[in-house]
Amino acid sequence: MSQDTKVKTTESSPPAPSKARKSLPVLDPSGDYYYWWLNTMVFPVMYNLIILVCRACFPDLQHSYLVAWLVLDYTSDLLYLLDMVVRFHTGFLEQGILVVDKGRISSRYVRTWSFFLDLASLMPTDVVYVRLGPHTPTLRLNRFLRAPRLFEAFDRTETRTAYPNAFRIAKLMLYIFVVIHWNSCLYFALSRYLGFGRDAWVYPDPAQPGFERLRRQYLYSFYFSTLILTTVGDTPPPAREEEYLFMVGDFLLAVMGFATIMGSMSSVIYNMNTADAAFYPDHALVKKYMKLQHVNRKLERRVIDWYQHLQINKKMTNEVAILQHLPERLRAEVAVSVHLSTLSRVQIFQNCEASLLEELVLKLQPQTYSPGEYVCRKGDIGREMYIIREGQLAVVADDGITQYAVLGAGLYFGEISIINIKGNMSGNRRTANIKSLGYSDLFCLSKEDLREVLSEYPQAQTIMEEKGREILLKMNKLDVNAEAAEIALQEATESRLRGLDQQLDDLQTKFARLLAELESSALKIAYRIERLEWQTREWPMPEDLAEADDEGEPEEGTSKDEEGRASQEGPPGPE
Repeated sequence: MSQDTKVKTTESSPPAPSKARKSLPVLDPSGDYYYWWLNTMVFPVMYNLIILVCRACFPDLQHSYLVAWLVLDYTSDLLYLLDMVVRFHTGFLEQGILVVDKGRISSRYVRTWSFFLDLASLMPTDVVYVRLGPHTPTLRLNRFLRAPRLFEAFDRTETRTAYPNAFRIAKLMLYIFVVIHWNSCLYFALSRYLGFGRDAWVYPDPAQPGFERLRRQYLYSFYFSTLILTTVGDTPPPAREEEYLFMVGDFLLAVMGFATIMGSMSSVIYNMNTADAAFYPDHALVKKYMKLQHVNRKLERRVIDWYQHLQINKKMTNEVAILQHLPERLRAEVAVSVHLSTLSRVQIFQNCEASLLEELVLKLQPQTYSPGEYVCRKGDIGREMYIIREGQLAVVADDGITQYAVLGAGLYFGEISIINIKGNMSGNRRTANIKSLGYSDLFCLSKEDLREVLSEYPQAQTIMEEKGREILLKMNKLDVNAEAAEIALQEATESRLRGLDQQLDDLQTKFARLLAELESSALKIAYRIERLEWQTREWPMPEDLAEADDEGEPEEGTSKDEEGRASQEGPPGPE
């Protein structure tokens, strides 16, 4: 029976699935593969935009290299077809998440204008070659419809390149070249239509020596178009209506092109100046201030040299302002990647939490000191610590000449002054003179910034204080007795505070009882007043007594009974 069951199980089991074909992966539109594919599509699009018009207007060019043109044409068509395949495999963002479902990608792509333009650019118009012959490249003008891919590639490159302003200038020059190229081709085609050599405006008769060569034809047309579009002049006057219309159109195009060029160049220059102003402080305002305040020439020279050093060596002093538009987490990651290695060299910050170091990195302020400038002097109040990023600093005597030690890149000083350590014999005063030997780049961390960060990390604050005590013990600058006395004083103060808190709680309890008794007494008084008001409400008024005298006295027994009943009823008690 077990054998029958085994046979049935074997027969009912489905066949092993065959290996599935590997499909093309879905591309991220912000990824590198998609970016490099866009750059690849620049070549076929530029080929059609430049060469196709030239072949249509210069017949000799088309006839001389027909086989090469056919190979390049169908190679570009193949790339156009592959580009549509890439489009069907390029994801899109929906609520910030990349959609990789190929069905949704395809349905979204076919509903866009890009799909219809791509499809129209691949229409097989070449089949008309059978009737008109292969020397009619104008049949392929529909390939111009793929130009949006060129603009998309330029936009992506501009955002990725390290020199966006230079790329904008190069892109502008390319557009100018394409416009002049098209115009030169149209000029040569119009000259052929009107007749070569018919007047001084059109292209000379190719029968003349030198004008029959293809290179001469193109260069002459390009030069003539450049003169027109740059409004330089020095061109023969038009003689026929077609020539007048061509010149008017070129002049209008030149005006628009001139405005576009001026606007683009102004934008590039403005962006460059804005970038310089964001990276480097404006020295013009400082120079004007010093001139108005009649600052001595030596000090003014030092300030100018400082600014010049920043500009030449591309050093920044306002990193916080530059990164302020980034999200907080991304800004922290950038700062960590740049400065975390420097901060981790400080002994008191070693073995601290990673999140604490990230917070401290955002608080670092870069500073640059000139040669001979003092970073701190002996006896100054220490409100910040310094980390040497680049340069050399000297520990000098009071005369400013004698050097005790030289500090280099990666070292730090002043870290004890920003931590309140009990028993610190030097207090928060500087114990040495630190002078910059050359131009020195330092990171500054203020006491206020450290206190603000440590308020969220009490455990890290305790660890840093312990490390600070160890450093002071090694330097013999920690008064243990003073530390114990300060700790005892702090404990006594805390005990007094706890006693004051207890007394305050007792006073609050007594005050609450007094308020309760006052409210009860007020309620009783209000009840008694209400009862008296009710009792006096039945008393006769003087006017009623006078009327009673006139009418006669009522029966004595009756009045006494009514008064007794009224006194027995009394006012209604409070609810």
